[in-house]
Amino acid sequence: MEIRKILWAVAGGFLLVGIAQQCRADLVDDVRMRIAGNSFAAADAELRDYKAANGATPEYVEALSWMARGEAAAKQWDQAAAYARETRTLSEQQLAKRKLDAEPHLPIALGAAYEVLAQEMAANGQQQSAIALLRTALAKYGTTSIGPRLQKNLNVLALVGRPAPAIEETQYLGPKPAALAALKGSPVLLFFWAHWCGDCKAEVPVIARLRQEFGPKGLVVIGPTQLYGYAAQGADAAPAAERSYIEAVRQKYYASLLDMPVPLSKQNFKSYGASTTPTLVVVNRAGQVAMYHPGAMTYEELRAAIEKVE
Repeated sequence: MEIRKILWAVAGGFLLVGIAQQCRADLVDDVRMRIAGNSFAAADAELRDYKAANGATPEYVEALSWMARGEAAAKQWDQAAAYARETRTLSEQQLAKRKLDAEPHLPIALGAAYEVLAQEMAANGQQQSAIALLRTALAKYGTTSIGPRLQKNLNVLALVGRPAPAIEETQYLGPKPAALAALKGSPVLLFFWAHWCGDCKAEVPVIARLRQEFGPKGLVVIGPTQLYGYAAQGADAAPAAERSYIEAVRQKYYASLLDMPVPLSKQNFKSYGASTTPTLVVVNRAGQVAMYHPGAMTYEELRAAIEKVE
């Protein structure tokens, strides 16, 4: 949770503006904690009380989006969709007077709204409607910060069974990556990772074990990553400095995968909608996506996916 400082006036009183800002920011944290504790009714009550007192601020809209995600995680699709629709409506009302990326709350809220609405449609057997919804959203918001998130959700629904997008390999770490087109005939595992990602580091032993097991059968593992503009402890870094930092992270945490080609390109993340790290993609011998999975996987889960393309 973000640490927030409460500023005191020299005279000894609170700075009222600072208090108001903190209270609004804490709404999101409070709602998330209540959801984590399965206290949906209490979270909903807090939201309604806040809205009655403050209106539908961007902070409120983001907090509402967490209700949609919480209900979706619980497979309560009717409630999830209702929260998501309200989130989208309020977000669009806010966007009548500001750009999406002008502040931090609305991108989170609107991206979540489309994500949950698509998930609800797919869960109810309306996959084509979900795909159409996401494509419409991408046409409208594809150049904003939520573009990769929308693409990720579209890929979850639509990429499996289609030809794998090409991987840009002009810049790379480790061995030179082969073009995916040149790897037809071999199964491929794409492991999208980031230097700051703890879950990516935890996935390394799983991937190393599977590569040792399936490599002799032809499995090729490629680990795309990208520059983020910062390095250790979030310090700003120029491209050359960040590249050196990524190499240091690779040497320390990816020692069992040092001979894994690492294409270095933001375009690869955009093409695959890999806004979550890790994102794991299995490509079959025909060059088609057989599995697309945002987030970490266990050895058993990933092994089962690879076995299907062997």
